[in-house]
Amino acid sequence: MSVSVPITDHPTSSNTDTTMYHPTTLVLHPEFKELAEFMRSLPQRMNSGEGETIHKGRNELRIMHYQGLRLVVKSFRQPHIINRLVYGFLRPSKAKRSYDNALRLQKLGIGTPQPVGYYNVRSAGGLLFNRSYYVSLCSSCPHRYEELFQQHFDYEDNVLKAIGQLTARLHKNGLAHKDYGRANILFGQTAEGNIKLELVDLNRMATGPLDMKAGCKNFERLPATPKMHRILAEAYAKERGFDAQECLRLIETFRSTQPGKIDGKY
Repeated sequence: MSVSVPITDHPTSSNTDTTMYHPTTLVLHPEFKELAEFMRSLPQRMNSGEGETIHKGRNELRIMHYQGLRLVVKSFRQPHIINRLVYGFLRPSKAKRSYDNALRLQKLGIGTPQPVGYYNVRSAGGLLFNRSYYVSLCSSCPHRYEELFQQHFDYEDNVLKAIGQLTARLHKNGLAHKDYGRANILFGQTAEGNIKLELVDLNRMATGPLDMKAGCKNFERLPATPKMHRILAEAYAKERGFDAQECLRLIETFRSTQPGKIDGKY
């Protein structure tokens, strides 16, 4: 089994947790050890405006190209002063959580863009957390869940069925994506007609057992028409051995309380 490679600018042991007190912490997937220089240059690359910005809000996502690779760089914004003390000492950075959760999903056979590594930067001699960066390969899935409301897909029902099954697999393994929203489920169809799904934005993942109510609540941020809800509920219930009608009732009830409706309805 492959082991991630911790690389720091100061001598330390190979345990990645011991590196968090140094001014920088760099961890790379073993397949991408040659990207250490690129990872260390991320603050400068972001400041210079390199790459194509694909999202800019609290955090920023950019596509960058390096050594023939098409990479997605996620730069997490600097936390407020209290969290600058907390991150690294009491809590792992969002970039580290993203990386660790991506590896966890891969072990379960759940799709996510291939993780490359993460880079934490601290200041004040390592006392204050500054910024963190998570890097993955670009997804090969061309569409986001929200596009189901923007264009017609002949294979839409199969996408929804696959999402219900994937969600059940997550929950059976005691995992719940806490930002399970319309932009964080990517999908596509292979040349053979199979559905491919990948999950992104992985820094917030809940762990622990999920019963039917908790599992159905995890769908609440996904807009869906009545037909879409039925397909999701039936696929999810079948995988988990739940009553499909009760799952449908719970999913629709939880969704009805959420903001961000599409056309004021879904």
